[in-house]
Amino acid sequence: MSLVRLNIKGISYSQTQNGAYALILTEVDGERKLPIVIGAFEAQSIAIALEKEIKPPRPLTHDLFKSFADRFQIIVKQVIIHKLVDGVFYSSIICERDKIEEIIDARTSDAIALALRFNAPIFTYKNILDKAGIYLNLPAKEDDPEDMLNEDIVFEEQDPTTNHSHLTLQELNEALSEAVANEDYEAAVKIRDEISKRE
Repeated sequence: MSLVRLNIKGISYSQTQNGAYALILTEVDGERKLPIVIGAFEAQSIAIALEKEIKPPRPLTHDLFKSFADRFQIIVKQVIIHKLVDGVFYSSIICERDKIEEIIDARTSDAIALALRFNAPIFTYKNILDKAGIYLNLPAKEDDPEDMLNEDIVFEEQDPTTNHSHLTLQELNEALSEAVANEDYEAAVKIRDEISKRE
C-alpha cells in the first residue's frame, strides 16, 4: 500500500460534537482533506506547536514527552495514520534510538502533536484517504509553507463575548499575556489573530 504525505491545514470547532475540534489534514500532492475529530486539550496542544510565538509557562504533556525523548536520544521519525475503523483513526509513531526502530501505537491526535514537536512527517495510506478524504472549499493561501501552518488555524467563534475587536492594542496585549499565564491557549490564539490584523 502506498503512503500519502499530509500537512496540517487548520483546526476548527466541531459543529457536530460539543467540546470537540476538527483537525483538517490535507494531502501534499492533491486536493483532498482528511478531517479528524479531536478533543479540546489535543487541539490546544497542536495549536501551540504550530504557534511559535506562544510559549506555555509550564510544559504540556506533549512537551514533556519531547523533553523526555530528547534526554534519552529517542527520535520520532514519522507518524502513520494506518487504520480507520467505525470512524476512529488509528496511528503509529515510528521512533528510533541507537539505530533501532520501534513502532508505538498512539491516538492520532497525540501522534500529530508529537510529530509537530519533532518536525516529523505525517502520512496515511492511500486507501484511507480514498475512504475518508473529502474536498473542502477552504480559502487557499500562497504564503511561505512555514507561515501557512501558523496562519491557517481557525477557531470559529461560538460566543460573542470572545470577540476582541472592541479592545485597544494595549488591552489585547495584556489579554494575550493573561491568557497564556492562565494556560487558555485557545483564547490566546484568537487574541493573537486580532493583534495580527491590527499590525
